[in-house]
Amino acid sequence: MMKVLVSDNLEDVGLDLLRREPEIQVDVRAGLKPEELKAIIGEYDALIIRSATKVTEDLLKAARRLKVVGRAGIGLDNVDIPAATKRGIIVMNTPAGNVITTAEHAIAMMMALSRNIPWATASMKAGQWEKKKLQGRELFNKVLGVIGFGKIGAIVADRARGLKMQVIVHDPFVTTEAIETAGYEPVSLDELYRRADYITVHVPKLKDTAGLLHRAAFDKMKDGVMIINCARGGIVNEADLNEALRSGKVAGAALDVFEKEPPGACPLFEIDRVICTPHLGASTVEAQTNVAIQVSEQILAFLKTGTIINAVNVPAVSGELLGKIGPLLTLGECMGSLLAQLCKGPAGEVAIEYAGEFPEQDLSPVTTAILKGFLTPMVQETVNFVNAKVMAGERGIKVSEARSPSDEYINLVTVRAVVNGVRHSVAGTIFGRKYPRVVKIENFRLELPPQGKFILIHNHDKPGAIGSIGSLLGSNQVNISQMRVGQQEDGDKTMIYFRTDNPIPDRVMEELKRLPLIIDVMAFEL
Repeated sequence: MMKVLVSDNLEDVGLDLLRREPEIQVDVRAGLKPEELKAIIGEYDALIIRSATKVTEDLLKAARRLKVVGRAGIGLDNVDIPAATKRGIIVMNTPAGNVITTAEHAIAMMMALSRNIPWATASMKAGQWEKKKLQGRELFNKVLGVIGFGKIGAIVADRARGLKMQVIVHDPFVTTEAIETAGYEPVSLDELYRRADYITVHVPKLKDTAGLLHRAAFDKMKDGVMIINCARGGIVNEADLNEALRSGKVAGAALDVFEKEPPGACPLFEIDRVICTPHLGASTVEAQTNVAIQVSEQILAFLKTGTIINAVNVPAVSGELLGKIGPLLTLGECMGSLLAQLCKGPAGEVAIEYAGEFPEQDLSPVTTAILKGFLTPMVQETVNFVNAKVMAGERGIKVSEARSPSDEYINLVTVRAVVNGVRHSVAGTIFGRKYPRVVKIENFRLELPPQGKFILIHNHDKPGAIGSIGSLLGSNQVNISQMRVGQQEDGDKTMIYFRTDNPIPDRVMEELKRLPLIIDVMAFEL
């Protein structure tokens, strides 16, 4: 008898699917405290969650029987995926279950904001008739700026086009051709700020998008712009938005997500021109039903037949093949992520070359792992081994594979991407059959383990470069724990890789960039 624990609320239609199976015991225990969940998790083969349950490394250590975690929804911020992967626990989500409902919520928020519907309702219920005071504005022929052109952003754009709005789109990781083919105008972020009457964000919260809409951005916008955020809290800087609303620069804002959830006492709530909803983007009957059915079907398929659907940490391959190419999957995903962070723009092409000894192996899962790593820093939706190739195609990325001999390494994987006509590349190999290593970045030979946070410094190869870096970090009490130097092929520059025992303050990073022999300083996280 296999046991499934449902630790968050799940629609009955999903529970019924599980309960029909005679060989599966289903226990619904929503609302458990972390220590209570930890005390019982060792009894279960599968865990189904929503957003409330935190699947931490500590919890996973106690999950001695656990084989799979199923998330009813898209977001996996509450799951320690590396810890699950380390223990061989599959993590699944339901990536397509709530994209329409989230997009519709953004449109609903924009319309309610434009026509003052919340305030008109409150006024009427208070016995007032404030017709002139509550005059709104039409959406017809207004300019909607869509930041992020993934599945949700594309649906929002489509619905806005149906309202006869002018839609302009900014997504640095989608080619202009793909946006134009969809029928929209691709623009730079500054142009979007300058032209848009409404701005809606549909990007993931990453280091490059955290605080994307901040004071300097608001200063570039039209007077009277309206802001909609149904993506992730923290993409809009709430303190700066508060300031822009009070000054009149921003005429109104509709927020479904917040920097802290629940937000508690928030200064934005004191402003009349702000609509707030408690993260309702995915909260429709249809969406909840869809994700409940999908996650239950996926869990059943895995427990009954071993079939893997919508896993984010393992491809759908046999156990035998997985044993052979497991280290390559890790290497490929990390190389893809590293390359994406190097590119900083929309790639029109990703070329993958497998050189050396790969005897009769199916390497398509490795290609998928590379694409998964490459797309993850760019898109709002969760990228997994199922949808990576499809999402690459949607973004106009041409993917090619080639095999060749190698006279340098037993096996070598090279990934190249073309961004605005400029080619970027990363190469890696497996040492000792199980140790992934990056061995080349751009045209620099540089061996490094592809994991965690690190810094790359591009510098002129002259005396004093390394010394000045060490002196600056040392004077700011930052200790270098690892360091390697890579020489440029046929050039006079080097690339320096290092890790530190403690985070480098932003101020020190800026000082590094200003050192005389430094060309560029880049922070990475894999």
